Amino acid sequence: MPSQFFGLNIAYTGLLASNAALNTTNNNIANVQTEGYSRQQVTQQAANAIRVFQTYGCAGAGVETLAIERIRNEFYDTRFWVNNAKVGEYGQKQYYMEQVESFFDDNGQNAGFKTVFDQLMVAGLQALKDNPDDLANKEQFIGYAGALAEYFNGAVGNLQKLQKDVNQEIKVKVDEINSLASEIATLNKQINTIELTGSMKANELRDRRTLLIDQLSEIVDVETKETVVQDVNNQNQETGATRFIVKIAGGQTLVDGNDYNELECIARTSDEKIHQTDIDGLYDVQWKNGSSFHLNNAAMGGALKGLVEMRDGSNSEYFTGVIKEIGSLTDEGGVFHDTVTVEVGRHYLTDLNKCNLSDSGGVITLGNREYYYDSWTYNVSYDDKGEPVYSYTFTLSASTQNGGKNDSRVTNDRLGKDATIGSSISYQGVPYYMMQINEWVRTFSQKFNEILRSGYSGDIPGIDLFTADMPANDEQYMFQDYSAETTDEYLDRVNELITLGGVDPAADPDKVREICIQAVSDFRYDKESKAAYDQRVEKLKAAVQKYHLNMTDDEIEKAAQLNVSVGKNITDNDSYYMMTGKNVSVSTTLQKDPDRLANKREESDGVEQNDLLDDLKDLATDKGKMSFRGCSAGEFLQCILADIALNTKRAETFYKSYTDIAYSIDSQRISISGVDEDEEAVNLVRYQNGYNLASKMIQTLTEIYDRLILETGV
Repeated sequence: MPSQFFGLNIAYTGLLASNAALNTTNNNIANVQTEGYSRQQVTQQAANAIRVFQTYGCAGAGVETLAIERIRNEFYDTRFWVNNAKVGEYGQKQYYMEQVESFFDDNGQNAGFKTVFDQLMVAGLQALKDNPDDLANKEQFIGYAGALAEYFNGAVGNLQKLQKDVNQEIKVKVDEINSLASEIATLNKQINTIELTGSMKANELRDRRTLLIDQLSEIVDVETKETVVQDVNNQNQETGATRFIVKIAGGQTLVDGNDYNELECIARTSDEKIHQTDIDGLYDVQWKNGSSFHLNNAAMGGALKGLVEMRDGSNSEYFTGVIKEIGSLTDEGGVFHDTVTVEVGRHYLTDLNKCNLSDSGGVITLGNREYYYDSWTYNVSYDDKGEPVYSYTFTLSASTQNGGKNDSRVTNDRLGKDATIGSSISYQGVPYYMMQINEWVRTFSQKFNEILRSGYSGDIPGIDLFTADMPANDEQYMFQDYSAETTDEYLDRVNELITLGGVDPAADPDKVREICIQAVSDFRYDKESKAAYDQRVEKLKAAVQKYHLNMTDDEIEKAAQLNVSVGKNITDNDSYYMMTGKNVSVSTTLQKDPDRLANKREESDGVEQNDLLDDLKDLATDKGKMSFRGCSAGEFLQCILADIALNTKRAETFYKSYTDIAYSIDSQRISISGVDEDEEAVNLVRYQNGYNLASKMIQTLTEIYDRLILETGV
């Protein structure tokens, strides 16, 4: 039989339960505006009944308050994090693509491409055609050419500044990831400390941790997993502790319980560049313990992915090929180097005007190993069917013992394996637009200069108008072209080089042979053809016969193959590859003496002849004269703006779409875990009534006990 005071205990449990519910409701109302707060709810159950050994069986023992739990649906959290990564990615792309769009805007207020190009090829050229021998008109035309060069200088300068800003923001995001990881690990420890007894839930700390993951998910894709920690000595014993793991960037562990991994940014040196157009100091990201972070992995998401694609995106136009030959050489200082020849087939690698490979050395992956290279040579040879074979020969840095950077030599087991520089990023980021500028500038300048060199100003042969400034000194590159000269003209030039060099052909045939080979290869590359190669073979055969050189037909054919050497150790970098949008300029010779600007095709024509200028005019509109992505030279802006507008609109559309989805998912989360003021007001009344009734029960029992104790008995 239960005690006469049993009812008081039942009322007391009801009083405690109602009090806990009231306090929890009070806490919910107080945090109605708190970001990340999850509505809390008291979990109650009926207390275990007591056997009273009466006919009615057991007697209820009141209510038990089990826990105060937060109301949270992890499914919606996961959906929100996945979507939030897309919001972060496209938010960054939209912001920076709008800036790129402004760089190429030509609205009449800014002097964009169409404005400066029309000044040169329409207004300036027409004035020159009207009076081709007028010095003022030539000066004006050269000035317009300078304005075009300055336009590209400024456009590339803006893009490089943008690349620098994006690069700096990558570092900021990496620092944010480290900060969030540290806080999450600290919260994991605090949560386990509180929940270790199994009787309490660290609701507020869990809310704080979820809010941090919300923030992290916008920076980088997030995957979380929480498992219960079991007692190894008693598998059935609940410890109350959990192991909370956070993975980012496609499954790389950031936080594991109380521990976390930190990321760090390592600035690339000038000989670690991937693209010719890259600024110095771009950051690579790795774990502080030295492990690779895989910054460019396809599974990564969030703002970090958007920033990396903006900074490094080249429309998948990265260096890739197959290793065909491994050799060695010794440089002028007697230092030994390995060489690797890589055969390529992609269109942007077979045409040197489209290539964006670093000209100051870099890192090449051969198979699965990385090696530093100092320079490279572009080669074009021909197979038995007369088809061109394109390859690059890389001169690797010396070993660390000889002052180089490579710890090991290249072994023959690399043959047949893939060689890559950088990675395939399909997005059209800053490098892509600079590559487009470089291709147009190189192709247009080369075609323009070829026309001028084919003509005359008075009785003076024409010279180049467009050239490029050297980065290291106050000089300009000389882009000579001897591809159109006859065999006799070639032999005359060789003889001049022999005379200027003070070489005796009879006493030093090896030196003469070197001059002949260098002279036949001394031309600038646009798109190599078999006819050009055959022409070089015939010229070299004539030189071999004239100077009685000891060369077989096979040696002649090999020597006539195209070789363009580029790199920090190459002293004669005079390919159009060295011309970029950043350094393109006009010839100082023509700036000082505009009268040397060619205007006629034949030397014997009068000074008023302007037929050469017609060829220049056709260059702007005739795709047969110059083609850029299937368009004419004057349609450059339309091609670039089409890419920019598409990428900007796509980023804007996806950003809006994913933002709307994020709002929808968050609304669903809030409908479950958010605090509803009206609902809490109703709960307040409910729990108040419960509290009042429990109090009334205690008051009633008090009166009963008074009667029982004071008025009953002997």
